[in-house]
Amino acid sequence: MSKELAKGITPNGSGEEGTTVLNILGQKYFIKALCESTFAFETNSDPGQFVPVHVHPTQDEFILVQDGVLDLKLDGKWVQAKEGDLVRMPKGIPHGYFNKSDKPCRALFWVSPTRKLEALFQQLHNLEDVDEVVRISAEHEVNFLPPEANE
Repeated sequence: MSKELAKGITPNGSGEEGTTVLNILGQKYFIKALCESTFAFETNSDPGQFVPVHVHPTQDEFILVQDGVLDLKLDGKWVQAKEGDLVRMPKGIPHGYFNKSDKPCRALFWVSPTRKLEALFQQLHNLEDVDEVVRISAEHEVNFLPPEANE
């Protein structure tokens, strides 16, 4: 990727100019900013939605909770992030996020560097087969742990 960061504003409730809303396992993802050094995206998680525990071996990841509450399994321990909290997940640390509340949650995520994550999201758009999601993710440097890691 050789894309430079575009200047400007990405409006609330939308993605960066020219991008569409991505549907990843039922959650809405808006690409907010994209360049070689960072990839920022907003997620909108309804109650009960989650992303299972996984590892990014080549990227640091951050979550800024904007609305609602996220329960996270972070390096084997359950923690909770509330509105305004920033979650820091260094590369190689297992993590997953879960909306266990009865209200939607909106959060800004970003990874650094971008590496293959944006390409992964494009391939996962509207894909419903969880086994295929896991397989494709591994090809893009995102490794899901066995289901018991989510307990």
